[in-house]
Amino acid sequence: MRSHVNQRHERVLEIVRRRGSLRVTELAEELAVSAVTVRRDVETLAGQGRLTRLHGSVSWPRPAPGPGPAGRGPAGAGSPGSGPAGSARKGDPAAEAASAAAPAGTVLGMVVPSMEHYFAELVRGAQDAITARGGRLVLGIAHWRSEEDTAQIGRMLDAGVDGLLLQPSWERGVPSPEQEEQVLALGVPAVLVDRRVPLGGRLAELDSARSDHVLGGAAAVHHLAGLGHRRMSLLAQDNPTSPQVREGYQAAVTARGLPALTPVSVDPEDPRSLDAAARLLYRAVLDDGVTAAIVHNDQTAIGVAQRLRERGLSIPDDVSLVAYEDEMAALADVPLTAVAPPRQAVGETAVELMLARLGGRSAAPSRHVSLVPRLTVRASCAPPSR
Repeated sequence: MRSHVNQRHERVLEIVRRRGSLRVTELAEELAVSAVTVRRDVETLAGQGRLTRLHGSVSWPRPAPGPGPAGRGPAGAGSPGSGPAGSARKGDPAAEAASAAAPAGTVLGMVVPSMEHYFAELVRGAQDAITARGGRLVLGIAHWRSEEDTAQIGRMLDAGVDGLLLQPSWERGVPSPEQEEQVLALGVPAVLVDRRVPLGGRLAELDSARSDHVLGGAAAVHHLAGLGHRRMSLLAQDNPTSPQVREGYQAAVTARGLPALTPVSVDPEDPRSLDAAARLLYRAVLDDGVTAAIVHNDQTAIGVAQRLRERGLSIPDDVSLVAYEDEMAALADVPLTAVAPPRQAVGETAVELMLARLGGRSAAPSRHVSLVPRLTVRASCAPPSR
């Protein structure tokens, strides 16, 4: 088996030496093997210094040029201010990532669990970022099924994408050991999108871009506490974001010395669940001194608000509401104060991290970029009336 691999490596070297440079996908076609196999071969040979790999292409290594004038490299070759690469602040990863350009033909695959509003914004951010830099985005939708994550990733690898932006359909946002291993064995660079890297897990080796939903949940609490609310409920749906919103709620009420009430789970797609959640909040307002609530997400918040008003409660006179998501919160009967995760910016940042990784930062430490959600104040919040 090892002999067969060595023979293929020699064949790879022969083709690259003859052609000078070519894309990895072209090399796979010439060898009549999968793109995944060729990528692994190229990674091995590049690690040995026998090939040069950059942006999904492979080339025969050239001797390093001697120093240019004044001890610097050749003019225009990475000197400060000498074009796109030099325009980034040296040593500043964020600036280097933002300036990264994709050569024509670079293709990134992106797998998301859905194309509902929240995910559409993430995809739009990624698409705009890669298109502006000369590349292309290919989309796969997993429909919240982990087996479809696997299928979509396999299709993209077979098609020869240069890197993967992954927002996996992990239950409650946490991968199983098998799912973790699958991501680590991809054979191409990957960036996790809007998924928190498990503490102590090997996925910390990957770059990631996400909204800091813990800070977002805390921001809602601090806003309400600043208005004078002392008892506030949390209503949250069950998805990969909700554990982080709950964590932020818990941390903020503890920091403020306020009681942490048991969160209420609610399914925005089920009218009976919305009825039950609204009924629990209604009783909490009347019987338990609750004067405010944080509701994840907008759809849930609008449904709960309508049901509270049908029961005779006034918003915000009887109860203040903060929605978490801010896609349609402004369209409620009483426009809702809301926390907005920076969805589009997360997609853009994921592309920037990927292009920096493809552009020669393969040995650099991984980066986990957390973007802070924004709270927009509208008519649904006021100081408590009692």
